[in-house]
Amino acid sequence: MTTVVVVRKAGQVAIAADTLVTFGDTRLTNRYEDNSKLFKVDGHDGPSWIGTAGTVAHFPVLRKALGSVAREQLRLGGKDEIFDTFTHLHPLLKDRFFLQTKEEDSDPYESSQFSVLIANAHGIFGLYSYREVFEFKEFWGIGSGRSFALSAMHGAWPRAKTAREVAEAGVLAGCEFDRNTAGPVNIHTIKLKASQ
Repeated sequence: MTTVVVVRKAGQVAIAADTLVTFGDTRLTNRYEDNSKLFKVDGHDGPSWIGTAGTVAHFPVLRKALGSVAREQLRLGGKDEIFDTFTHLHPLLKDRFFLQTKEEDSDPYESSQFSVLIANAHGIFGLYSYREVFEFKEFWGIGSGRSFALSAMHGAWPRAKTAREVAEAGVLAGCEFDRNTAGPVNIHTIKLKASQ
């Protein structure tokens, strides 16, 4: 799996991820493939960095799907906008990219099958399978190294001066303790809007 984190601190947001891809027991490190799990989109509200966890297929599918949305319709500046954008995207994921939407017979809604973190000038957000959107105040993580990352970020928070420092501590903890996470670590930062 992976370790992806978002952090909001000192007027800055950061998103960070490891670069390891696994296929069962096989590891494909950054030495053999440029495994970036983060990508940038330019939407109506400015640039956003997106990170995702789960199957490797999510990375190109989400890049292509979000890239096909007109800039003025790609709105990621708040919880409702993210919900609307990904609800609009869901039929495209099914029809053009052949997304399997069923997880279990008792599913309340069709699943989009992914966990996504978003960082932009408006804040840090998480999006989950049924298009549930969360806005985080300090930090969060997804992927198999999430518990290690959350613990490390919690410990780093009081002494760190920047969002970048906290994010790096989180992913490095995933690299250290999660067998499905490895460096190098990719980190991107964005300045928060003044009103945020």
